[in-house]
Order: sequence, then structure tokens, then C-alpha cells
Amino acid sequence: MHTRTLGNGLDVSAVGLGAMGMSQSYGPNPGSRDDMIAVLRSAVDEGVTLFDTAEVYGPYVNEELVGEALGPVRDRVVIATKFGWDIQGGRSVGLDSRPERIRRVAEESLRRLRSETIDLFYQHRVDPTVPIEDVAGTVGELITEGKVRHFGLSEASAATIRAAHAVQPVTAVQSEYSLWTRDPEAEVLPTLAGLGIGFVPFSPLGKGFLTGTVDATTRFGDGDIRHRVPRFEAANLAANRALVDHVRRLAEAKGATPGQIALAWLLAQQPWIVPIPGTRRTARVRENNAATALALSADEVADLDGLARRVGVSGERYNAEHMAHVNR
Repeated sequence: MHTRTLGNGLDVSAVGLGAMGMSQSYGPNPGSRDDMIAVLRSAVDEGVTLFDTAEVYGPYVNEELVGEALGPVRDRVVIATKFGWDIQGGRSVGLDSRPERIRRVAEESLRRLRSETIDLFYQHRVDPTVPIEDVAGTVGELITEGKVRHFGLSEASAATIRAAHAVQPVTAVQSEYSLWTRDPEAEVLPTLAGLGIGFVPFSPLGKGFLTGTVDATTRFGDGDIRHRVPRFEAANLAANRALVDHVRRLAEAKGATPGQIALAWLLAQQPWIVPIPGTRRTARVRENNAATALALSADEVADLDGLARRVGVSGERYNAEHMAHVNR
């Protein structure tokens, strides 16, 4: 596995692993808790060092899973988790990034992760009721105290990133980015380049669409977040087929999978981009990791760069409620 550096010196594997789907959001888990622990530990054996979780996943149970799985190899991995939601009665009811809440989440996450330090602590969504300078300052204090190593933001606007970075250096920004979600390109990526901040795309495989395994006939149950995502409505999936068909043809020509093409394209964008595809299978971990060895020519990258613009993308990536929380 190749390695990359995020921001001010956080070295990680070129492809990480998002653990959210092991606990929620993608329907019934095909494996048991022990199976998921085995997948996480096998990912370490395969060279993955960056693992992503959050208190809200579950809530709480995903951090506990990651903590149990990675405890024996804690010195070999980088664990990222997140704060920022108001969790009441086992579900998120809004945002809360007040300094006292950030501190409480840090302590509780450390306990669940079985760790003395959080390697990368993201604000999960920007809370408009709390100045970002206060958020950055609080995380800075946690860094000084040794409870956190690096500060991150998720789905933040360029202006918010700049304001936070002026108070406490931001190591990484995490947002959705893939061949069919190009939102960060206009303002966020240039801002990160100028400030020397790393970028961690989540859903780099388009919530499964870019693997070529989802089409207009696919149906999602109530326990699957794609059931509520406009882009995954049958009509939009049919309209978006041209995009994934193009990726599939290139994959076939290169002896790769569509998912590997999607990841290789992301890796080719900048040396400080580290995607975190999620999976519940070791075979997929190996497939995703192999994308680091897949070379795309300059012409192939340029062709993929313009793909979404040429064929179009139908449907929003979130419903209206969740879109209101991004790019703040």
C-alpha cells in the first residue's frame, strides 16, 4: 500500500476504510460483529492505516466496534472520529458544537475507541450557532492536552475552512467527492491546495453506484440510506447509467473494475487526496487497495474529468434536510 500525507504531517495509507456501513445506513449487515472485527483487522494486514468512524454512527456502536477491532494494533493505525451532532434518545436531533459538548464527546470517544488519543477529530457538520473560531480553539486545547492529534472539518465551505485554519491548523477536510459528486472542485479543493490541507473523500464510489452493481431495477429497503437519496430514485438511476457505463468500458479495457477506476481517478487528482471507501468484505478491501497500483494515462484522467459535465448527473446527492447541512 502506498502512503500519503494529510496536512501538517499525518501519514496514512493512500486508501483508507470508512467503517460506518458496518453499523448502519446500508441495510442488514451480511456478517456478524465478529465478522466485522475480522474485516477491520484484515484491512490492517492489507496495509490500510486510516480508519474512519464517528460517535453518531449507531450511535456509538461503530466507535466501539472500531475500538475493539483495532485495539491490538493501535500503534499501527490512524483513527479518525467526529463530533458535532446533538444525540438524544439514541438518535441525532440536530447539531451541537458547543465547546463543552466537544470536550464531552472527546472523552466518550476515547473510552469507546480504547485509546488515549484521537488521531484526527473532525467537526462532522458545521454548527451555525457556534463560531468556527470557538470550535477550532477548543480542538486546539484538546491537542495541547494530548487528547487529540489533528483537527479536521467535514462538508465545510471554503470560508469556514479558512477561518478555522487561522485559529488551529486544519489537517484534513472530509466531504463527499467522486466521479458523480464534484461539488468540492469549485472552491474547496483550491482552498485546501493553498493552505496545505489534506482532503478525504467519503462515498468515493458513489454509495455503490460507481461499482456498476446498482441499476434502475435495484430497490433499497427502509434501513438503507439510498432509499431516501434522490439520486437513487429509479428514474435518476436510469438517467445516470451513461456515466457508469463509460466507467465500466474503461475498466474492461484496463483489466480493472469500475470501482478501481473511480478510486484511481480520485488518487490522480492530487497527492494529498485519500479516499475512504466503505465495505463489509475483505475481498472489497483488497479490490479497493489495488486501485493504488492502477495507472491512468493523462488522456484517461482528462476524459474522466469531463465525464459528469458531458453526460450529466441526475438527482441531488442528499435530500433537502441533509443538503441544508453541507457547504456551510
